[in-house]
Amino acid sequence: MEEEHMVLLFFYTTGMSESQKNLITYLSGFITPRRKQLMDSVLEKRTRYITIALEDIYQPHNASAVLRTCECLGIQDVHIIENKNIYRINPDVVLGATKWITLKRYNHSDYNTPDAIHHLRANGYRIVATSLSEKSVPLDQFDLEKGRIAIFFGTELTGLTDEMINLADESVKIPVYGFTDSYNISVSAAIILSHLVHILRKSTLPWQLKEDEKEEIALQWLRKSVKRADLLEKKFLGSE
Repeated sequence: MEEEHMVLLFFYTTGMSESQKNLITYLSGFITPRRKQLMDSVLEKRTRYITIALEDIYQPHNASAVLRTCECLGIQDVHIIENKNIYRINPDVVLGATKWITLKRYNHSDYNTPDAIHHLRANGYRIVATSLSEKSVPLDQFDLEKGRIAIFFGTELTGLTDEMINLADESVKIPVYGFTDSYNISVSAAIILSHLVHILRKSTLPWQLKEDEKEEIALQWLRKSVKRADLLEKKFLGSE
């Protein structure tokens, strides 16, 4: 099933115990030094300063392309809002990207967008809608300096719901110069995120993960990389 490919864990870390830190060291012994070095290098480039939320995306191709873009650009968290449509991915497009990013799904009611917005605001994010409204700021004028952002993308045909746009703190748009007034969602996400991540990495903003966040994510990655990690973990914890 497609759901088996998805990372369903989501967390904002509060610190690791000494036992968990020792577990990281233990599981690291079951991967090659080169693999461990790559994980450490990627973690240094990960960010939670920018995150995204996808509202009711229903085409697996687009859903998968957005996740792959986020992983390539080092965006760790993606928020999935399921109102009318169940979020599905295409393994041939996502190419394992979901193994390395953290997904949070909102699907407990008929309209889950307010819950996602509340959760993100509570974690210090500015809520940014992608909209063609005249009030929207052109992408090249968007200000990253004001704090962390959660960028919302809407469905393939109708975009974001009016309710989401009304609840947003601000909005952004990609300038277009042709007869067609909008981009495909996966292309739109790639353009916006690539532009903002490039600016973010050149800035002095605190965009990198905290040490405890790196440790939590490293543990999740190791659990997905080491064969029979669950059995090894039980053996390790039983020996402490």
